[in-house]
Amino acid sequence: MRHVMKTYGRKSIAFTHGDGAWIYDTSGKRYLDALCGIAVTGLGHNHPRITKAIQEQASTLIHCSNLYQIPEQEALATKLCLLSNMETVFFSNSGAEANEAAIKLARLFGHNKGIEAPVIIVAEQSFHGRTMATLSATGNRKVQAGFEPLLSGFARVPYGDVEAVNQVALNNRNVVAIFIEPVQGEGGIQIPDPQYLNKLKIITKNQDWLLMVDEVQTGMGRTGAWFAHQHNDIFPDVMTLAKGLGNGVPIGACLARGKAAEILSPGTHGSTFGGNPLVSRAALATIDAIESDSLTDRATFIGNAITEGLRTNFSNEVSIVDIRNKGLMIGIELDRSCGSIVDHALEAGLLLNVTADSVIRLLPPLILDSEQIKFLVASLTTVINKFLDECK
Repeated sequence: MRHVMKTYGRKSIAFTHGDGAWIYDTSGKRYLDALCGIAVTGLGHNHPRITKAIQEQASTLIHCSNLYQIPEQEALATKLCLLSNMETVFFSNSGAEANEAAIKLARLFGHNKGIEAPVIIVAEQSFHGRTMATLSATGNRKVQAGFEPLLSGFARVPYGDVEAVNQVALNNRNVVAIFIEPVQGEGGIQIPDPQYLNKLKIITKNQDWLLMVDEVQTGMGRTGAWFAHQHNDIFPDVMTLAKGLGNGVPIGACLARGKAAEILSPGTHGSTFGGNPLVSRAALATIDAIESDSLTDRATFIGNAITEGLRTNFSNEVSIVDIRNKGLMIGIELDRSCGSIVDHALEAGLLLNVTADSVIRLLPPLILDSEQIKFLVASLTTVINKFLDECK
């Protein structure tokens, strides 16, 4: 570790291999992975379909420049557009890069309308990435501190507050887009009013803005639909994806439709590695597995089962502020800081994390079986009770 930059507060544990929902450390201890590398390995570890696709593609062609046609990339773009009703796709290597593409697209959209200083509305407590543009869009001062001056061109509103968006519309003629997470993940599994996105869609349509949804964490079946905005039966102008798209292989995507579909043109954006044959094959295999096994429906069932089990176990615990979920995005909010729960969970053979200081975040794989659901609920109940007992 001496030569690795200390950009992470790493635990003193390393993993050697995984199998489905289980992952094993260097001593052979087994853990239930209820974090999925932060919503990445939605199909679990060592999924045979993904492994086969990667092996086959690695034996033929791993990389090809985007100066040439890439059939695997084209097939993936077609599949994603069919699933989402979007029209065009730009491929990147991560969620932050996908969000960078969305921000650039919105700014170019504004410049094309004659707006010299385009403004994008973003939400407080949001998280869009750690590049300079996505960091500037993020609504968390903790991750921004020390990196000033941030980029201008963002107007911030409280998450879920439609009236605040209307006020910005009245006072700022340079707005070109709203960029929003359907569920705030890093912000503590914050789930807005069911009609929130619908109301934003109406505003953006009336104002001729772009509605851009960051589905980096919410996409790929995690909330019980392919993409979280589909619960609202709307079509955004721009959608970003990453994390679960490649089940661990680094790939991101920025999708667009309608007036946003053809804004980016040759020379306006690019990526050396984006959408290469290897990652495209992995993503196609991921989609195939989710589709074949009806895992979007499974995510709803698993998420509700875990949430209901925890609510039952903590029905009389006043220290639990809320237990909430949207599919397999689950948050257990405590009335106090609870970072040490991560270590208690490790001892109990469970991987999870704490976000927003007091919210235990669960992002389990879409493949959990009934016994694993029971193990997760029972183990986490014990872990939380142990933590609360220590706080007395």
